[in-house]
Amino acid sequence: MRGVFVVFAAGTLASAVVLRGAPQSDSEQRSYARVGILRPHGNDTIDFEAGYLRHLEWHRQAGDRWAWYGWTISIGARQRSFVYATFGHAAASLDAPVSPAGDEADTIANITPHAHFEGSGLFEFVPKLSRGTGVPEPAARVEFTTLELRPGSERAFEEALAAEQSTLRGETLWYRMVSGGRVPCYLRLRPRPTLAAILEARSEQPFSDKVNSLIAEQIIEVLTFRPTLSYGVGTGSSGR
Repeated sequence: MRGVFVVFAAGTLASAVVLRGAPQSDSEQRSYARVGILRPHGNDTIDFEAGYLRHLEWHRQAGDRWAWYGWTISIGARQRSFVYATFGHAAASLDAPVSPAGDEADTIANITPHAHFEGSGLFEFVPKLSRGTGVPEPAARVEFTTLELRPGSERAFEEALAAEQSTLRGETLWYRMVSGGRVPCYLRLRPRPTLAAILEARSEQPFSDKVNSLIAEQIIEVLTFRPTLSYGVGTGSSGR
């Protein structure tokens, strides 16, 4: 997809944040998502992963209370790239990451020698389109879909998906891009235990003709969850 996760501003690990399940009312707390992607230099995943583990240890020693997910893109044009994200934050928590200067210094020491930032994006979780809380289950696989819409089609797109929300049969999390690339753009995460389950979900829940008519470009990738390259996942950590 042109621009999506390519023209995003690069950032350190602590700047890639995904925020959880916002109510629809403006008077209630909204939540957002920011996802980052790293590409190991020359596909050298061994040195990259060793450096990333050292960086996660920095987060542990710094007392980071945020939880960080790590996934490898296992199917798609960006195979071997690494997706990282943190979920469950109120908007105000973005102004209080753990030691930004220390995080940046450790990123330069342990990550950038072995990988480059392909981008990061800030998203708002859209509960009326979703089934789930906005914080994905740490399933072994995730269907990772990025959609770029035709200009001016956001309202029609969301209305069409909202009408189908009650038919969703598994965890399905939608996020609307706020910043980081060409808009209108949406991200959908569908965590599943196996690749077979992802294939079954695709046959059960295809987009309607109305939704398809509003999509300009679509990329579908499969992510593999990396528990050892994640931090605090499943322990109840959050940015609230």
